This record gives sequence, structure tokens and C-alpha cells, in this order.
Amino acid sequence: MPVNQIAVERWSLVSPKPFAEIVEALDALLGHPEMREFGMNVMKAGSWQELEHVVRAAIGRSGFMEFARFNLGQILSKDHGAGEQGAAAPKILRLVIGNPLIMKKMAEHVHDAASYAPVTILVDERVDGVHLSYDLMASYLLPYGNLSALKVAGELDAKVKALLTAAAG
Repeated sequence: MPVNQIAVERWSLVSPKPFAEIVEALDALLGHPEMREFGMNVMKAGSWQELEHVVRAAIGRSGFMEFARFNLGQILSKDHGAGEQGAAAPKILRLVIGNPLIMKKMAEHVHDAASYAPVTILVDERVDGVHLSYDLMASYLLPYGNLSALKVAGELDAKVKALLTAAAG
């Protein structure tokens, strides 16, 4: 089987704001649908217009919704051993966000786009501040050479960067 290499570009910014404030800002900008109900509503949608209505009701002011949240910092804090674990463990949060309408626009041109969307943003506290990082969708799709998908990916990247910049203050 062939193996394709994909070089991923990571975009990051560092904020002096406290971790909790950044997460609060992201929460305010993202939609937070109950995922089981959202999935059922997607399945029940009988037309494209109904599906658009379901998605638009689920997304937040940023145009994105949260699909999943992984609090790795909470996992690290459970280790009461030596090093940075325990109460002093770093705060690390991975958010899986997206908009199914944007994902559809990419996947209709490059099916493999479904491997990369929804997207992940990482918020992690370090000595120099809180890092907000995102792997650029355009870098994932570049090897496929589809200009239509790359255009949508570039627009998605700009929206995610704007979201993270707003949250970072």
C-alpha cells in the first residue's frame, strides 16, 4: 500500500491572559450542542435546507461548534509523583471544533479532508504564557492539489486564527 507524506504547518500564538480566561472566551464563541441530539437532528433532516438549519442552530458566534474536549492537564494532575505532576501539572486542553457545512465544502473536492476535519485546537499553559495552537488545514490538503478544496481550507484557517486571536485577547 502506498504511503503519502503530509507536512503539517502549525500556527501558534502566545497570550499573557490566564488559561481559564482563554478557555472561557473560547467557550463563549463556540457552539456547544448536545452531540447525541445534534446527531439525531442531522439524521432526521430531510433536505439540505433542514440540515443547514440544524447546523446553524448548533454553531456559536465564531461559526464553529465544539465536537469534543480532552482535558489532558486534568489527567496529568492525577499523578502525585515527582516532577510537574500533581497540583502543579500544566494545564493542557484539546478542543475538537468545526462546522459541518465547511467540512462538506472541502470533502466534496477531496474526500481525505474528512480525515482532518473537524479540527483540533490546543490550549496549553507554559512558563512564557498560554499557547494557542492550530494545524493549518491548507497544509493538510496541499498535497492533493485541488484548488477548490485549498480555497475553502484557507478560509477555514483564517476563521480559526481569528477565533484564537480573539480568545487570546
